[in-house]
Amino acid sequence: MRLNIVVLGLSITSSWGNGHATTYRALIEALAARGHAVTFLERDVAWYRANRDLADPPWCRVALYRDFAELGRFAPLVRDADLVIVGSFVPEGAAVARWATDTAAGITAFYDIDTPVTLAGLVRGDIDYLDAAVIPLFDLYLSFTGGPTLALIEQTFGARAARPLHCAVDPKIHAPQDVSPTLALGYIGTYSPDRQPPLERLLIEPARRLPQMSFAVAGPQYPPDIAWPANVARIDHLPPHEHARFYCSQRFTLNVTRADMVAAGFSPSVRLFEAAACGVPIITDRWAGLDTFFTPGTEILIADGGAEVMEILREMPEERRRAIADAARRRVLRDHTAEHRAAELEAHVDEARTRAADLARPRAATLDAAARTISGTHGAPKVCTP
Repeated sequence: MRLNIVVLGLSITSSWGNGHATTYRALIEALAARGHAVTFLERDVAWYRANRDLADPPWCRVALYRDFAELGRFAPLVRDADLVIVGSFVPEGAAVARWATDTAAGITAFYDIDTPVTLAGLVRGDIDYLDAAVIPLFDLYLSFTGGPTLALIEQTFGARAARPLHCAVDPKIHAPQDVSPTLALGYIGTYSPDRQPPLERLLIEPARRLPQMSFAVAGPQYPPDIAWPANVARIDHLPPHEHARFYCSQRFTLNVTRADMVAAGFSPSVRLFEAAACGVPIITDRWAGLDTFFTPGTEILIADGGAEVMEILREMPEERRRAIADAARRRVLRDHTAEHRAAELEAHVDEARTRAADLARPRAATLDAAARTISGTHGAPKVCTP
């Protein structure tokens, strides 16, 4: 089944300050490898324009638009698509979502790469990229978050079908590198106020207490007043093609989860899969559902505080460190590659098509019965004689 797919997403051309681009790149390249044709429509904004690290992907067509009004020129493309996906955090996304569901003739899906943030914003009424009234118009609500949140999306917000479509990794890009690990612990992540306290607790404080070890934090938008220890290297932006080498330069890598994601659970970061695919052991904060993606203690390490991080860094035997890394890499290659997500998306679309066909049958049967009655197929028509 070859699908003609249109994606209206935050960005595929620039990974600066967002985790969406790497997700879209991996998924869409896998879809293209499976024979699907994909067009990505991206709002042309200054901050991504100045930091484009993949302006022209070879496996999909990219078209930029200046503003919501200009989207109208893509109406025929959206109308003819088999699948139209609108992503979270798209500028003026609520209007884009309504336009897409009004215009598309095929299956429509909202792809929420920020599910807990989205749902909290809908409750507060302070997000502009999705309107709760539009959710029931989509055939699918694809969510980075799984678990109980999926039922909440259906029951509270009226989604026709909420299905998980977690982030994934491209193992061609993220793989072990021939690099000596010189960093005790590293971290990749854009600054976020709610992530900063656990980052302080799990990396910055251990760095202060272990001055003989080297640490690094990569990611933009960190305030200039953060007091980084002298042994913490800062990298403002690390493009995706450099992630693997950065991971492999670490003995351990740190995962820190946003507060909304911790509250919802079942929300793995793409950094988990990237680091694991590179064969680097992960230390993570604790959240519900983690054990559905990795087995704690054998595929991933959980730390609630800096003392646990320091114990791992100072005392874990090299043999166990390598065993955890190898087990995590095997798990990712088995369950969490972009190829897996592309196949899952196909299954969700098949389900949506079947559901749409099943809903159409009773209406079609009713209309057919009415037509037969009007035409007199149930008996000779009565003739009124003047």
